Amino acid sequence: MVDKVSKASMHGEPGRIILKMNSLTDEKLARQLVLAGQRGVDIDLMVRGACILPAQREGFTERIKVRSIIGRFLEHSRVYYFRTGDKEHLYLSSADWMNRNMMRRIEIAWPVLDKALRQRIIDECLVAYLCDNTDAWELQVDGSYVRKQPLQMQPHLSAQIELMKKFQQKN
Repeated sequence: MVDKVSKASMHGEPGRIILKMNSLTDEKLARQLVLAGQRGVDIDLMVRGACILPAQREGFTERIKVRSIIGRFLEHSRVYYFRTGDKEHLYLSSADWMNRNMMRRIEIAWPVLDKALRQRIIDECLVAYLCDNTDAWELQVDGSYVRKQPLQMQPHLSAQIELMKKFQQKN
């Protein structure tokens, strides 16, 4: 899918990739993301642990943002979102993007085909975490992480706390 979005972007279609996982250490997949970014794809990565991808380096990976959410809960969700033009694809997976997972393990990724469920996952597992300004740490050009802070007059938003509140209200 990364290659598909990358090629579409080369031909003028807007592309977007949002990935949520625990680790990104597979060099081949990292190179594909770099190439996609260089071709104009906007990429947001939420990687809780190891990430070999250098983010926001001018002329190299400036279209790629990497963040890590360190909150109350240790999460293991893997959500992969790809968009070209108005076509969205969403996958859930058992696999992080690590060489051992791609080459030596049996892992699975499956598409979310139901539109309502797909939108719920996008809202609760991706958008909520991209808006987090309390538990998010952003990867800097020098390889360090800086904790995201709310802008002046912006409320504090923790994706985990907001989702907890949402689900408590349903009970």
